[in-house]
Amino acid sequence: MTDMLRELERIIGERKANPQPESYTHRLFESGTNKIAQKVGEEAVEVVVAALGQGRTEQIGELADLFYHTLVLMSQLGIGLEDVDNELHRRHAARPQSPAQE
Repeated sequence: MTDMLRELERIIGERKANPQPESYTHRLFESGTNKIAQKVGEEAVEVVVAALGQGRTEQIGELADLFYHTLVLMSQLGIGLEDVDNELHRRHAARPQSPAQE
């Protein structure tokens, strides 16, 4: 699963470095950080709507859209999956472990 996220991160980075005018990803980068962040917010709302009233297929599709747009925003901000992974590891390591969590 994470292999696909890393592949998508690579593709997004490639689109950023080598713009293709017909590319949706390129158009997002051209629109700037504010518009990309707004798109992430819109996708997050669509995830909530799907979670509360749509079927599994729609829910998965909306979550995939949110992941994609979040990766575009991360690229725009210079943040990679590795950065987020490191932060999650740091947070997990800082939590005291109870026997039930091990």
